[in-house]
Amino acid sequence: MPGDFKTPDILGAMAITIVRLGSPRKPNEGLRLGTVRRPPRGVPKSDFARRDYYDVWLPNLSPSRELVNEALSAHDQKSWNRFARKFRGEMNQPDAGRLLDVLAALSHTANFSLGCYCENEDRCHRSILKDLLAARGAKFRSVRPGPIRSIQSSGVHSGPRFLGFKPSPSKSGT
Repeated sequence: MPGDFKTPDILGAMAITIVRLGSPRKPNEGLRLGTVRRPPRGVPKSDFARRDYYDVWLPNLSPSRELVNEALSAHDQKSWNRFARKFRGEMNQPDAGRLLDVLAALSHTANFSLGCYCENEDRCHRSILKDLLAARGAKFRSVRPGPIRSIQSSGVHSGPRFLGFKPSPSKSGT
């Protein structure tokens, strides 16, 4: 019946997972959204999901080009706080704010993940996105970070997990 769609084995546990793009996927992580300014270098577009980068590219939730440069050069808490304040300002623009509202609402009905390439989540815009989404009532799932796979990885992803597809086992041995 229309409206009766249920995702197998994850009912009652819907939430957002914050991830490092390129890291191995976790069980029930759901659709992986890449909140980055640029796609991964040297990776064919057809391999983005298969290599655990992202299923959907969502650059609307990444810092502007100028702010990316500022974040990369933020070597102390004062400069990081300046970046965070400016990025929050960008995310308070109407289009970004509406997108954050939608994702916060979806976190109560679907599993999905948001990610970036940065190794340290505490010094990454995804930590700010998490705060902004939490302020909008989003639900989160805690996941321990894993190692990032190399570009040459042969991990396999057979389809969006939020639709109930089960991925093929990884061939990379990680």
